[in-house]
Amino acid sequence: MSERLQGKTAIVTGAASGIGKQVALRFLREGARVAFADRDAEAVTALVADLGEGARAAVMDISDEASVAQAMEALVADGWSPDVAVVNAGVQLFGHDAKAADLDLEVWRRTIDINLTGSFLTIKHVVRAMLATGGGSIILTGSPTGVRGEGADFTAYSASKAGMHGLGRTVAAAYARDGIRVNTVIPAYTETPLVSTLTGDDEARTAIVGRIPMGRAGSAEDVEGVMVYLASDDSAFATGAAFAVDGGMSTL
Repeated sequence: MSERLQGKTAIVTGAASGIGKQVALRFLREGARVAFADRDAEAVTALVADLGEGARAAVMDISDEASVAQAMEALVADGWSPDVAVVNAGVQLFGHDAKAADLDLEVWRRTIDINLTGSFLTIKHVVRAMLATGGGSIILTGSPTGVRGEGADFTAYSASKAGMHGLGRTVAAAYARDGIRVNTVIPAYTETPLVSTLTGDDEARTAIVGRIPMGRAGSAEDVEGVMVYLASDDSAFATGAAFAVDGGMSTL
C-alpha cells in the first residue's frame, strides 16, 4: 500500500457498513488516522475494536445537530481534528420512496433530513474544524439520480442527492480561499448491501449491469480509489468537481 494519506486524520460517516466502511478501512491502510462515524454505536464500536490506535469510533446521528456537534467537539478536543471528511451516510427508503403523487410526506422528510440536512450539518461542523487548522478535503458521496433522470420512482432520494450536489458546489466556492476543497464522487451501480436491496433478484441485477458500458457492476474498491485521490495532496487543485465512478454510464 502506498500510504498516500500518511499524517492525515479523516472522518468517514456511515462507516459501519457499505462504501463508508470500505473507504474508512482503505484510508487506514493508506496511513491516515480514521474516525469511523455512524449512528449505530454497537456496530461501529465493534468494527474499530481490533483496528489499532489509528482508528476510533465516533457515534453520530447526522440528522441531529447536537449529536454532530458533540462528536466533532470530542474529536477536536482529543487532537483528531480532521484533514479529510467523507460525507457518506445516507438512506434510500426502498418500498416507501415513490413517484411524487404517491409519496408520503414523512418518507420525504426522513430522506431529506438524513441525506441533505445531515450532509449540511456534517459539513457545517467539519468546516468549522478545518477553518481552525488551515483547510482540508471534504468528499461527498453523490448519486446519478442527483444529476439526471435515473430515479423516477425515488422522488425523495433523487431530490436529496441533487441538493447534496448543489450544496457541495456552493461550499467549495465559499471556502476555496480558506484551503478547504469539496468534491463529489458519484458511484453508479455498486455492489453494497444497500444496492442489493434495490435489485432483489438476478434478473433485475442483470438488467442494470447490462446498461453499464464496462459490462460489470462497480465495487467499493472502485469508489475508494477515487476517494483516496481526493483525500490526498495529489488533488490539491481539484474543488467543486464531480467524479463519476460508473463504468461509463454518464457517457450514455
